[in-house]
Amino acid sequence: MSFAKFNSTDIPDNEFMSPVTLSDDWSRMARLMVLVCLASVGSVGNVFMISAVMIDDYLRKKGNTFVVNIALADFLVSGLVMPASAVVILAGIQDNLDVCRFQWFLAALCFLVSVLSIAAVAGENYLRLCCTAETNAKLTSGKITTLLVVFWSMSSLTSGLQFAPRLSFDYCTRKTPGLIPYQITVAVVFVFLPVFLSLYYFVTTFIKMKGVRIDRPNYKIPVTVKWDHSLMLTNLYSFIFFVVFWLPFGVVLAVGTVNRIPNRIFYNFAWLGISKSCINSIIYCITNRHFRGAYVKLFHYCCCKTTVSFSRRHRPEGIRPSGDVRVHIIPGYNMYCSPQRGREAQLKRSAIRTNGGDIYEL
Repeated sequence: MSFAKFNSTDIPDNEFMSPVTLSDDWSRMARLMVLVCLASVGSVGNVFMISAVMIDDYLRKKGNTFVVNIALADFLVSGLVMPASAVVILAGIQDNLDVCRFQWFLAALCFLVSVLSIAAVAGENYLRLCCTAETNAKLTSGKITTLLVVFWSMSSLTSGLQFAPRLSFDYCTRKTPGLIPYQITVAVVFVFLPVFLSLYYFVTTFIKMKGVRIDRPNYKIPVTVKWDHSLMLTNLYSFIFFVVFWLPFGVVLAVGTVNRIPNRIFYNFAWLGISKSCINSIIYCITNRHFRGAYVKLFHYCCCKTTVSFSRRHRPEGIRPSGDVRVHIIPGYNMYCSPQRGREAQLKRSAIRTNGGDIYEL
C-alpha cells in the first residue's frame, strides 16, 4: 500500500512542524511516550466514564445519554487519533498525508459532536432542575435517540465537506484558506450557537438553584435534587475546560484567515484542543462523587479481583439435590433450607417462649 506524502515545502512556513508527528524539537522517544500516555489515560478514562453511567443506579438516567455520547466521542479521539500518530512515529515515517486527513476528519467530527452534546446536556440539566416533572418527561428516550443520530449525521457530513476542493481550509498542508462565508456559517451554526445555548442554560440553572437557597433558607432540598445539582456543576466544569482547551485554536484559526500564523503555533494549539479528550473523565472523577465511586468499583473489579468465586456448591454428577432451596436474603450470604428443616424450625419457634415473647432463631 502506498501513501500520499507531503514534505515541509508543502506547508507555507520556514520552520517545519508536522501535524502528525509534531515538532522535531522533541526526540522521537519523547513524542512517542507523550502520545502513548495520553492515548492510554484517555482511552481507559473514557471507558470508565461510559461504564460508570451503566453501573451506577443514580447515573443510569436517560438524560445522561448525552454525557455518554461525549465520552464516546472522546474515546474515538484517544483511541484512534493519537495512536495513529504513535504508529507513524514507530514506523519512522516523517509525514503522511492520508493519516493526517484521517486524524483531522475524526477530530473535527468528534469536536462537533461534543459541542452539540454539551448543549444538549445543559438543556437537559435545565429541564431536570428548573422545570416540572411533566415538562421533563417530554424528553423521551426516542427523542434522545433521534437527537444523537442527528448530531452524528450532521457532524459527519460537515467534517467530510472540509475535504471538498476550496470549500474549507486545508488543515494538513495549509495551502488554501477555504471559502470564508462557508467557514463562518459552520462556525456560527455548529460552534457559536451551541456554546451560547450551553452557557445560557448552565448559568440560568445555577442562578435559579442559588435563588432557591437564598429565598428559602429553611427548605430542606431533597437529596436527589442535590445530586442533580452536583452533576450539573460537573457538566459545567467540563464545559469550561472544553472552551479553555479549544478557544486558543479557534482564535488562531480565525486570525489565520487574514494573517499568516506560524505552523508551530497553529498545530500546537490544535493538539492542545485534541488533548481535552484525554482529561474529561478525570474532571468527572474529581468533581462528582457518583462517578468517583463508580470508578473505584470498576478499578477494584478490573485490577484487584484475582479470583472468581462461585457460590454454587459442587455435587457429584448424577446425584440430585436433597431438596435444599437457596434463599438470597443478604447479598454475599447464601442461606439453605429444606421443607423438613423449615417444619423443625417452625416447631422450635412456637415452643420457645420467654416472658410471653417469641424468640426467633435463624
